[in-house]
Amino acid sequence: MNKFKIFKNKKILITGHTGFKGSWLTLCLKIFGAKILGVSKNLISNPSHFKICPEFKNIKSIYLDIKDLKKFKKTVYNFKPDFIFHLAAQAIVKKALDNPIDTWNSNTIGTLNLLEILRNYKKKVNVVIITSDKVYYNVEKKRAYSEIDRLGGKDPYSASKAGAEIAIKSYYESYLKYKKNLSFAVARAGNVIGGGDWSNNRLIPDCVRAWSKNNPVNIRNLSSTRPWQHVIEVINGYLVLAIYLYKKRKKINGETFNFGPSTKKNYNVKDCLKEIKKNWPRTKWKKEKIKNKFKEAGLLKLDSKKALKYLNWKTILSFNDTIKYTAEWYKNFYKDKPEIITERQIKDYYKKINIIL
Repeated sequence: MNKFKIFKNKKILITGHTGFKGSWLTLCLKIFGAKILGVSKNLISNPSHFKICPEFKNIKSIYLDIKDLKKFKKTVYNFKPDFIFHLAAQAIVKKALDNPIDTWNSNTIGTLNLLEILRNYKKKVNVVIITSDKVYYNVEKKRAYSEIDRLGGKDPYSASKAGAEIAIKSYYESYLKYKKNLSFAVARAGNVIGGGDWSNNRLIPDCVRAWSKNNPVNIRNLSSTRPWQHVIEVINGYLVLAIYLYKKRKKINGETFNFGPSTKKNYNVKDCLKEIKKNWPRTKWKKEKIKNKFKEAGLLKLDSKKALKYLNWKTILSFNDTIKYTAEWYKNFYKDKPEIITERQIKDYYKKINIIL
C-alpha cells in the first residue's frame, strides 16, 4: 500500500523550497501529486538545485521574506494549505558566526511569525516545523541525544535554532494545543548530504567544487564525527511524520522527533572523504588553518528510537550507499553533458522500501 497517496491533490505550502532539503521535499511531493506553493526569500546558491532541475519548472513560487509577518500571513491565508512544511532558515554555521543578527532573525523570528499565523488560523492544517540536530547543548558525550535532552548552543546557529524551539514550545503550550483544527510536530535532522547542495562551508559542496576543477579541498577538522545521512532519508521522515499527524493527530500532536542514522558506528570527516574517493577519482584534501577562535563540535549523534516507535521510521541506506548516492549525483552533474538525476534517485529509494512511483 502506498501511504504517500495521501498527498495527492493536497495543497502543500513549503517554506525554504529553493534550498537543499526544501527542493528535494518539493520534488517528492510533486511526484506524489501534491499542489505545491513554495515560499522562499531567494535562490540561496549558484548553481541552484531548484533552478537547474527541470522538474521544478512548473512549481508555483512566491519570493518573500518570512520575517515580513503581513506578507507571510496573506500568503498562507490566500493559499489555504492542507499541510505546511517549514524549512526556511539560515543554515550555515560559519555564516552564522559572521552574521549572527541575520541568523537569529531568520531562524527565530521567521519561525515565530509562522507560529503567530497559526495562532489565529481557522482552517484545518497539518504542520511540520524542521529545526536541527544542533539544537542540543552538545557536551560531546558518546551517547546519542534524545528529544528530552537539554537545548542550547555555543554558536549563533545552534543557539538560534534552540531559541526557535523555545518559542515553538511556548506557542504550543499557550495556544496551539487547544486548536482542534491544527496538527503540529517538530523534526530534528542530522548532518544531511546528497546531490544539489552548493552551500559554502559545507563538506560535500566544498569538495565537489574543488575536485571538479582538480583542486584540493580545505578541511577544517578531519576528526569531526557527524550523523551522516542522505537527504532523501530525512525527507522521507518528514513526510511520514506529516502522514501520521494527518491520521493520528492525538498521539503525536506537539511532539518532537529526531531523524538520524544508526548510532552503532561513528564516521568522521576523514571516513567520509575516504569513502568518496572510492566513487570519485583524483580526490585531494588539505588541513585548513582556522582563523576564527570558535571550535566546532567534534562529536554529535542522534537517538531516533522515538521515530521508530511511533512512525516506524528508520534509515535504510548504509553509510557507503549514502556516499555512493551523493557522489553519483555530482558525477552526473559535472559530466560534459550534465544530467540531473534527483527524480531517478527518489524513485530508486522508494523502490527500496517497496513504494513504486
